[in-house]
Amino acid sequence: MKLATQSAWMPASEYGHRLSGLGINLLVRDVSAALRFQSEVLAADILYSDPDFAAMQAFGSEWMLHADHTYDRHPINEILSECPPRGIGIEIRLYGRNPDEAEAIAQALGFEVLASASDKPHGLRETYIVDQDGYLWVPGVPLP
Repeated sequence: MKLATQSAWMPASEYGHRLSGLGINLLVRDVSAALRFQSEVLAADILYSDPDFAAMQAFGSEWMLHADHTYDRHPINEILSECPPRGIGIEIRLYGRNPDEAEAIAQALGFEVLASASDKPHGLRETYIVDQDGYLWVPGVPLP
C-alpha cells in the first residue's frame, strides 16, 4: 500500500524508460531513515523521495530505494519479515566516495563500521559500513 500523497516527480513509465545497465533497488523499512545514510554517509544526491520511493545518484551511479510496504503484493513480501539483516552476501560498492570521510560520518551518526578505511592490495582504499537496514556499503577510491 503506497503512502505518498503528492504527485510523483515523473510518471513511473517515464522513469523506467530512462534506466539502463545494472539496476539496484534496495528494499528499506523506512525511506526517510534510509535517506540519512544515503545522503550523509554516501554523499548521494536525492533525485526524488516520498514515503514509498527514492531515487539516488552519486559518482556516476543511480539506484532506487523502495519501502517494504510497497512490496505488499510482490512475491518477496512473504520472506521479507523473516530475513536476518538484508543484503547478506552482497557488497554494494560506491567507487568515488572517500572512505575516510564516509567512515567518520557513519561513526558520528551511529552506523556500524565493520572495517576501517584501509589500503587494499587490489588498488583501492575502502571501508565497510552497514546501513540501518543491514546492507553492506563499501565506499572506495583508487590508491595514488
